[in-house]
Amino acid sequence: MQKKTKQFFFFLIKLTIVIGAFYFIYQKTLHNDQLSIETFINQLEKSVFTSSKSILILLSFTICNWFFEIVKWKTLVSSIKNISLFDSFRQSLGSLTASLFTPNRIGEYGAKAIYFKKGNRRKIMLLNLLGNSSQMAITVLLGILGLTYIVINFDIEIDLSRFRKAGYIIALLLVVLIGGSIKGLKKIRGFYIDKIIQFIKEMPKTLHVKTLTFSFLRYVFFSHQFYFLLTIFGVDHNYPTAMALITSMYLLASIIPSMALLDWLVKGSVAIWLFSLVGVNELIIVTITLLMWILNFGFPAMIGSYFVLNFNTNQQR
Repeated sequence: MQKKTKQFFFFLIKLTIVIGAFYFIYQKTLHNDQLSIETFINQLEKSVFTSSKSILILLSFTICNWFFEIVKWKTLVSSIKNISLFDSFRQSLGSLTASLFTPNRIGEYGAKAIYFKKGNRRKIMLLNLLGNSSQMAITVLLGILGLTYIVINFDIEIDLSRFRKAGYIIALLLVVLIGGSIKGLKKIRGFYIDKIIQFIKEMPKTLHVKTLTFSFLRYVFFSHQFYFLLTIFGVDHNYPTAMALITSMYLLASIIPSMALLDWLVKGSVAIWLFSLVGVNELIIVTITLLMWILNFGFPAMIGSYFVLNFNTNQQR
């Protein structure tokens, strides 16, 4: 009886996650305060849906984006436990669904760990951290290059004198806070910092190279998916400028804490400001960022909901 009760509550948890994910997807697409569904569809009809070739290309970008994420996760996990490509596919999309409404997709760590037995869960969480860190490293590197290009080629005036005094105060506070934190900080969410560093150092160099390579390839596909959407929406700008704006957008948006559900809104707000430098219509940018969210978060999360509902302890590795 106790086993059946446990199974029932486990099923309720899975069902709640799936219903919650679908509800938020529904809210962001059909009841969106920033962009009505009628306006969104009208924008799509003017561009994307006029060509089946465009739709296929967009879906191909999404598939490639997630393919390299899935291969990256398989590569990381295989350093401690061999898993199939399908297992990686199931874990990647299932964890996406489970983390959709958690801040900065923090729920992904626990969702991926639950696919493994207790002895491996801490290592799995650290591997997930390594994978996310590699993706962030690529985002920062290319974003800095993009921002440098924008600062050099666009007239962006920032009156530093207005912020100088405040900057000194903030810098002093940061030194005090960081100094005190480093001295007293030994753990992050149950993990000792020195153990995390040691774990990363012990990983083979080839694993780091592969992880960064897959992160870079994934970045190439989703950033060029954004670029492709700009072209089919009639935004005519040279390739270096467009890519500089896109890489800058991903960098600035990545440092703003948010939930995956609000990812499109954060990117949209940043993109509106950046693309205003070249006179792109706000409605086009909001439409593109929402469509990017649907393609790379919404649809995959719907697929992942199947894996969440069908998850059982027999799948643990």
